[in-house]
Amino acid sequence: MPELIAPTIELYASWLDARDEWGRGTHQDGSGLRPSDDVDTAAGFAAWVDRLCRQGDESLPADEGWVHTTHRWIVEQDAYLGAISLRHRLNDFLRRAGGHIGYGVRPSARGRGIATWALGAMLPLAAARGLDRVLITCGDGNAASARVIERHGGVLEDVRDTELGRTRRYWIDLGGQPHPPTYPLPVPPATHGTGKR
Repeated sequence: MPELIAPTIELYASWLDARDEWGRGTHQDGSGLRPSDDVDTAAGFAAWVDRLCRQGDESLPADEGWVHTTHRWIVEQDAYLGAISLRHRLNDFLRRAGGHIGYGVRPSARGRGIATWALGAMLPLAAARGLDRVLITCGDGNAASARVIERHGGVLEDVRDTELGRTRRYWIDLGGQPHPPTYPLPVPPATHGTGKR
């Protein structure tokens, strides 16, 4: 079974394998990776991981234009499968287009229910932060992501043109109820990468 862990430099090799699957320079939803991040060197990767871990610490100021965010990596048998992030609040951009939660799964791990599992595992963290509901968005043409959100009770508020393109905006009512990660997953294929936690 997969698990959610804090970002760690120990998965550098596996993370690089996943990045190469996506393609260098390709945006990875939920990863917190910015175009200016140097992840091709061990030192640059370590600095990026450190920034991701600090972004959830509300005793530190958020970067200008950003909000505090809890980042988690989706990991299985020491292989990096993807990332999911919980933004602690919404700014204007997030309310229009980005939402509270973003996630992405590496191409070779898709179609196994990983995103559905990860969202189910992240919703209790949102409830624990005192959020009564969360906004989650996806591209209007991303039927797989829409199904993930709807499986967790996402109610479509609207479809609108945003900075991210035509965007579906869903709200999930947390209602004080936990969302345990209980979705069964098929037997995993051979893992990619050699990174260790």
